[in-house]
Amino acid sequence: MSTVDQHGAPPAAGAFASHSAPALGYISFICAVAALGGFLFGFDSGVINGTVTALSQTFQSDSVATGFNVASVLLGCAVGALAAGPMADRYGRKPVMLLTALVFAISSWGSGAADSATAFIWYRVIGGLGIGAASVLAPAYISEVAPAAWRGRLATLQQLAIVLGLFAAFVSNYLIAQAAGSAQANFYLEIPAWRWMFWVELVPSILFLLGIFLIPESPRFLVAKGRNDQALAVFNRISPGQQQQQVRDIEQSLKGEHKPSLRDLFGASRSGTSGSGAKGLFGLKAVVWIGIGLSVFQQFVGINVVFYYGAELWQAAGFDESESLFINVLAGTTNIVSTFIAIALIDKIGRKPLLVVGSAGMTVSLAVLTLVFASAGFGEDGKLALTDSMGTLALVMANLFVVFFGLSWGPVVWVLLGEMFNNRIRGAALAVAASAQWLANFAITMTFPIMLGSVGLAGAYGFYAVSALLSLVFVLRYVQETKGKTLESM
Repeated sequence: MSTVDQHGAPPAAGAFASHSAPALGYISFICAVAALGGFLFGFDSGVINGTVTALSQTFQSDSVATGFNVASVLLGCAVGALAAGPMADRYGRKPVMLLTALVFAISSWGSGAADSATAFIWYRVIGGLGIGAASVLAPAYISEVAPAAWRGRLATLQQLAIVLGLFAAFVSNYLIAQAAGSAQANFYLEIPAWRWMFWVELVPSILFLLGIFLIPESPRFLVAKGRNDQALAVFNRISPGQQQQQVRDIEQSLKGEHKPSLRDLFGASRSGTSGSGAKGLFGLKAVVWIGIGLSVFQQFVGINVVFYYGAELWQAAGFDESESLFINVLAGTTNIVSTFIAIALIDKIGRKPLLVVGSAGMTVSLAVLTLVFASAGFGEDGKLALTDSMGTLALVMANLFVVFFGLSWGPVVWVLLGEMFNNRIRGAALAVAASAQWLANFAITMTFPIMLGSVGLAGAYGFYAVSALLSLVFVLRYVQETKGKTLESM
């Protein structure tokens, strides 16, 4: 594995050249399996998009209840994220991922089979436990098996899997709705189409479950538990010829440390130095607050309004259901393409420059969308009536927003959360940051239908534009570069 000097300098060019093709292939495989949790995370988040109207009609929900039907999953996400870190530190990454796969399968079946709003909410909360756990486990596991020189690109597999999951959900929803006539119409076996939209998730859930049996436990977890022989065997597959040094580096980083816990996130480091040990507000380490800030801003820019309420959003802007579902597919495609751009750039230009570009681009695109929606008139049905030119401008700006998010805040935040914390606090800090992210997501998702009915699309997007601007200030002031550093040097 590439090394860094005591100041955390990035590895020299070609530092990863010593890794053989078989090792790279194996590393890529195990990272891809872990990232399947991200695919389920994305699919489970996106599948709700095409079912919102059908759910409100099936369960006779008002705007607040509809918002809770959509946002309920995020409460489970917050709990799942908070619990996954400590559980992974105690039992291992692999066992908790197995449990996560089972949770996804149970939720996807139950959400489609629910016969009441209460049952539906409970199954969605259960699914949220899986999403929250996956949001912690996948980046932690990938960062712990990936060499430093390739960690950025491999860690972005998590975000790539998320956007592929979103895209798969959008395409699946679109095809099922087209075949049935609408999301609420009967489909195969005379069962409403929206139920089949949830049941499609059973396929990737089972694949994830089977794949976990084929990957090893995290070697850093094994060393932390004193199982060095097993860790050496894993490193022999991913870093042949360097496994002894790898284990020694991890042992040194953990030397004198006690069992990881949430208590480690409070107070300054023993050395009294700044960085990961610097004390912040309420005694929480400054680096943990930075992780929380990244998580919250990732949600406050409103990206999941596009992914959760895309069909509702575009119908509110005057498009019909079929057109709105197709626009979702277009947004999903745009998200995938921009994520590939991030993969190509993240280990070349670094994490912070991508965040800066993303924040600036999102601010501009969201501000233009706010002006478009603010200047639109209303049709006889009470919905926004955009002219052809303004409708085209809105579509272009919405997709530009997705592009800037997809090449920056989408993948980069997950990469940073997986690598910015040291070995001692990684599990617990990731859990807290991811939990904060899901709570922020809940707040944005729950309030969108309410904002839509009170201040309209212009008011909602004005808030997201301001959040994007503040995210730029936050990055410039607080975020430090982690490109090329080993986890042991953090």
